[in-house]
Amino acid sequence: MKKLLLTILVGMVALVGCSSNEPKKVLKVYNWGAYIDETVISEFEDMYNVRVIYDNYDSNELMYTKIQSGEYYDILVPTDHMVERLIAEEFLQPIDLSLIPNLSNVYSDLLNRPFDPNNVYSVPYFWGNIGIIYNTQKVDVADLEAEGWNVLKNPKYTDRIYIYDSARDAFMVAQKALGYSVNTTDAAEIEAAFTWLKEVNSITRPIYIDETIIDNMITEQKDLAVDFSGDAAYVISQNPNMSFFVPQEGTNIWMDSMIIPANAKEVDLAHKWINFMLDKEVALKNTIYVGYTSPVISAFETVTGAGGDYEGNVAYAPRMDNPLDEVYKYDNKLKEVLTDRWTRVKAQ
Repeated sequence: MKKLLLTILVGMVALVGCSSNEPKKVLKVYNWGAYIDETVISEFEDMYNVRVIYDNYDSNELMYTKIQSGEYYDILVPTDHMVERLIAEEFLQPIDLSLIPNLSNVYSDLLNRPFDPNNVYSVPYFWGNIGIIYNTQKVDVADLEAEGWNVLKNPKYTDRIYIYDSARDAFMVAQKALGYSVNTTDAAEIEAAFTWLKEVNSITRPIYIDETIIDNMITEQKDLAVDFSGDAAYVISQNPNMSFFVPQEGTNIWMDSMIIPANAKEVDLAHKWINFMLDKEVALKNTIYVGYTSPVISAFETVTGAGGDYEGNVAYAPRMDNPLDEVYKYDNKLKEVLTDRWTRVKAQ
């Protein structure tokens, strides 16, 4: 009997020691700022008994520089052209789509995009386009309709404009205003777009700004802002004086996707995160909080349907029927040229 008791006690001690001292797995996620409902992070941690380290960046380039330096993450959320670059430079590992059953919740039109055919390396997170947030009480919609992107040169709006501080997006505006492709490498067209942006800078003196553009437009600090549709959707939801206009000359259609870097340490957990983010309820909670367009069918239909948080919100559902709208292609030489020119525009 004593021997039996001793054996039981030793076994119990061993069990307690194993369960209480075992460290939790850690998932490292690197994503854009203000791009998730933080309660879903806690839900994921509780569901899988793990800890999530969640870091933010404010540009694809900043993210790229950090991972190029050797920093590791298990999940990244870059934009389409950066996904294309990371694939080309072998920074990524394939996603096992058999571990992502919730991919069936996603609109099929958002899969198999040119930057990653067959979704070998990426799964959609949010998507949208770029346009102009405007104050309906201070901006004449007739100006927008008649001038398109050239409204940014209208002296009527001098000192009343924000432009999101991004070289590629700023040049997209100029290129579309001039009738060019967003992926042009023609030197004369690039110089013409450079001149167009310098003219905007001289005539209306816009402020070049980061994600603080959201709060500033909600509080009506300026009358016009070149920004992403998701930011616009949130601004409109908070201030009924605001609306969103996308010029017929064309714009950029973009997609941010979840990817797994080649040096990820928690690959299985990374797959669980991707699948979790495409869960219908998680996607709904996330899109309501962030304001960007969900690729998950049920989440999209709920928020745009009767009584939904984004019912009637002109910015939430990006248009998909304008042949002049384009996706950025990765071109590192072009990126360097545009970055140099954009720096010179801002230094005027």
